[in-house]
Amino acid sequence: MVVDFWGKIKKRRLSSLYLLYGTESFLLTETCELLIRTVLTEEEREWNVAVYDCEETPVQTALEDAETFPFLGERRIIIIKNPYFFTAEKEKEVEHDLKKLESYIMSPSPFSIVVFMGLYEKLDERKKVTKLIKEHAEVLVAAPLAEKELHEWIAERAGQSGVTFEENAVDVLLKLAGTNLTTLANELDKLILFVGPGGTIKQETVEMLVARTLEQNVFVLVEKVTKRQIAEALQVFYDLLENNEEPLKILALLATQFRLLYQVKWLMSRGYGQQQIASILKVHPFRIKLAMGQAAMFSEQELAAVMRQIAEADYKMKSGAMDRQLVMELLLMRWKEGMFRKAE
Repeated sequence: MVVDFWGKIKKRRLSSLYLLYGTESFLLTETCELLIRTVLTEEEREWNVAVYDCEETPVQTALEDAETFPFLGERRIIIIKNPYFFTAEKEKEVEHDLKKLESYIMSPSPFSIVVFMGLYEKLDERKKVTKLIKEHAEVLVAAPLAEKELHEWIAERAGQSGVTFEENAVDVLLKLAGTNLTTLANELDKLILFVGPGGTIKQETVEMLVARTLEQNVFVLVEKVTKRQIAEALQVFYDLLENNEEPLKILALLATQFRLLYQVKWLMSRGYGQQQIASILKVHPFRIKLAMGQAAMFSEQELAAVMRQIAEADYKMKSGAMDRQLVMELLLMRWKEGMFRKAE
């Protein structure tokens, strides 16, 4: 768990070797930055941080740097990006001395911290060098955070400024901002700045300050449709038009969301739970949780009809048979209570 991993660094329980990999780039960058802040002062940072890219530079060059005594400090930090030789990726033009790397892993420099960092979903566990690094390094797999981990990450980030969240405020933040960590961090920093050190972030503060993405606005539009609040759904649509969003793009996102509801509904009816559905559809579990709530408001037949109606609207828009805004307005008006199954 990333919070526990960060906790070790903050307590200065440091390793000479780190392996950071995964698909969540924000976590990789944040972990690297935390290491640098913890180990080095601002003055030392300028002289004792070096970054190498294995797609451009041989790894042995970076390791030679790691074996060089630090200047104006006790430690050096060597960041080695894109260590593709730990994966099943094909060899590139750069020639890496893996024997030298294996030797270094077995006996790392006592005055350097070497960080291998790459955006890789998985490593090649069959390789000797991969087995060695996983055995001797502190390893962080930066995968998308589960809902519980997201809550912990948000609390940890807010807690650094002495800020707390009121009950339900975190869920509202996730609902509005989504689960992308870069977006969440930006919105969280804004909220922390607003309430100030030692403050409490309330639900209404989140609703007032958090910027909604187009995807989140479409989610709200779907929410209004599920509740048969068509007048409010139309207002969301008109607000999107005011922000220069294209009806065709809105319709495409609407199709994506209703397709997700249909898939979730189908899998739920066959006994699959939230985590299983998230794994099958490769969608974040928190999004599946929200989709399960929305899908419960429809029957499978209704969702199938909605998908057909969206396909008809898409054809009308793309063929120029009708004004695009009018197509969306008529589609939303059609979705009043009892209208989902008509015109099949």
